[in-house]
Amino acid sequence: MPGYAIHLAVGKVYTKNNKISNSENFERGIIAPDLAKDKGKSHYGPYSSNPNLDRYLKETGITNEFDEGYFLHLMTDYLFYNNFLEKWDEHIYDDYDKLNSRIIKKYNIVIPEELLKVVKDKDGELQLLNEEKIYRFIDIVGKINVREIVKNETVFYNKISKIFLEENQ
Repeated sequence: MPGYAIHLAVGKVYTKNNKISNSENFERGIIAPDLAKDKGKSHYGPYSSNPNLDRYLKETGITNEFDEGYFLHLMTDYLFYNNFLEKWDEHIYDDYDKLNSRIIKKYNIVIPEELLKVVKDKDGELQLLNEEKIYRFIDIVGKINVREIVKNETVFYNKISKIFLEENQ
């Protein structure tokens, strides 16, 4: 999973590009999948790196802003692991900790109280991630309109991947 700061920054960009009337519920939806103990269940797939977007929509749907934030979280995870991340290893968690304060400052996000103990701040060079590429990822994913994607009853993976890849060129 991308770190909490990445998810919250995507949500911040998203709210600038889309009408969100209840930002508190939307933000709770963004962080909810990673607060669960069973990440497979909360991500509607075997792992958080492989969320089943279709299953989420069939079982839950998007009827409010919490659901929209939740789906944005799952979509962010899907794009991060399947279209962005080139390599995964345990250094990614250190990189998240090193990026947190930079992302918080750049996107002017506020870390919710329930995350204050888990969103850490470390100094040092990134081992696996590229800071500028992370910002580009946040900006691109935050511009994808969830409501437009889910209007059509098609397979969402190819559609969101195509949007992401076109924006990333």
